[in-house]
Amino acid sequence: MVLQRDGHRGQTLLSLFDVDDVSYLRSDAGAAALAVVADFEFGAATRIADVAAVRSRFGDRTPLLVETTLLRRKAAGKLDGLGDVASWLFTDEALQQATAAPVALHRADRLAGRVVHDATCSIGTELAALRPVAARTIGSDLDAVRLAMARHNLGADVDLCRADALRPVTRGAVVVVDPARRSGGRRRFNPAEYQPALDSLLHTYRRYELVVKCSPGIDFDEVGRLGFDGEIEVTSWRGSVREACLWSAGLAEPGVRRRATVLDRGEQVADTDPDDSEVRPAGRWIVDPDGAVVRAGLVRQYAARHGLWQLDPDIAYLSGDRLPPGVRGFEVLDQLAYDERRLRAALWALDCGSAEILVRGVGVDPDALRRRLRLRGSSALSVVIARIGTGAAGRPVAYVCRASR
Repeated sequence: MVLQRDGHRGQTLLSLFDVDDVSYLRSDAGAAALAVVADFEFGAATRIADVAAVRSRFGDRTPLLVETTLLRRKAAGKLDGLGDVASWLFTDEALQQATAAPVALHRADRLAGRVVHDATCSIGTELAALRPVAARTIGSDLDAVRLAMARHNLGADVDLCRADALRPVTRGAVVVVDPARRSGGRRRFNPAEYQPALDSLLHTYRRYELVVKCSPGIDFDEVGRLGFDGEIEVTSWRGSVREACLWSAGLAEPGVRRRATVLDRGEQVADTDPDDSEVRPAGRWIVDPDGAVVRAGLVRQYAARHGLWQLDPDIAYLSGDRLPPGVRGFEVLDQLAYDERRLRAALWALDCGSAEILVRGVGVDPDALRRRLRLRGSSALSVVIARIGTGAAGRPVAYVCRASR
C-alpha cells in the first residue's frame, strides 16, 4: 500500500509493512539494495530524480527501500546510543512512538541487574537499552511485523515472543509496558483510552513489579483513583517533558511518590526533599524551572535545594540572587504593573528590538503582544509576565529582563 506523506516532503512511501517486506529487508539482497539507496540524497531538489533512479533499479521494492532509508536517517538523532541504529528496521509509527535513547537508558539504569520483560516491545528500543545492564531481557508484542523488526534490530540474544500485553507470559520479571497513546496521528490523553488501557494494565500486573510509560499530561489524581500507589517520575530531555513513568512501589525509593528527572543536567528532585522555600519579591534573577519539575509539582523542593524563593505560591516562577549551575535565568532590569503601553515605553527606553515573552497566570498571547509592542531597537531582552497575589489583591506584573544566555 503506497501513499504520499507530507512529513516526507511528498515522497512516495510505504504506509504499511508486512512480514514478507521485513524478510526481504533482512535478506542479503535487501541489505545490498539498502546500501545502494542510502547513497541517494532524497532532498527537495533531487527527490523526484532520486526516487525514479531507485525505481528503475528496484521496481516495486522502491517504496520499501526509500521508506526504510529515510526512517534510518530520522532515527539517528533520536536513538543514538542504542547501538547501530543505522542498520535497524522501523515503521514510521513505531519510530514516532519509540522512547528517545537518553530516556530509555535512564530507565534501564533503574532496572539494572533485574530480569525485565518488555510486554509491548515494538521494534526493540527499550530492550536495546536494557540488554547491557539487565540480568535477562524478554520482549513480546502482538504485532508480528514489529516483532520481526525487533529480532533484526536486537539479534538473537534477546528472547522474543508474540503475546498480548494483558496476558502475562513471564513470572518473576519486572514488566515494562508502553501503551499506545496515539490513534490516527492524534494523541490520547485519557488513560482509559490507552491501548492497553491503564486500569487493565494495573489490574493484570497487580502482583508484579510494573513500569508503565504514560503521557506527561496524565492526571495524577486519576492514576491514584485507579489504585496506583507507587512513584510517578516525570522526565525531561533537551528542555522538553518527555513522559510520566509509573514505577510500582517495590521499584520506588521508599516514601517517594513523585520525582522529576532532568536528564540534560543529571538532576533529580523528589517529593521527599525539603520544601522550605519562601514567597518574596523578585531578586536579581528570575528562574523558570524545568518542565519536569513543574509538571511533577516539585517547584518548592527545587527552590529549597538551590536557595531560591517563589514570586507567588501559585506561580512556578522562582527568584534568587544566584542562578543554579547550568540553568538559564533572567536578570531583572525593571519591574512594573503590567500595562501594555507602559511595557512598550520601558522596552523602547532600553533600546529593545526583540523580546522573548514568558507568561504564567495571565491571559496574554505572547506572539500577539510581541507584534503590538512594535519594537525597533537593537537589544534582545526578555519579559516575564505573571499574576502576583491571590484574590482581589492579585495583579499582573511585568519583569523586564536580560537572559543569561
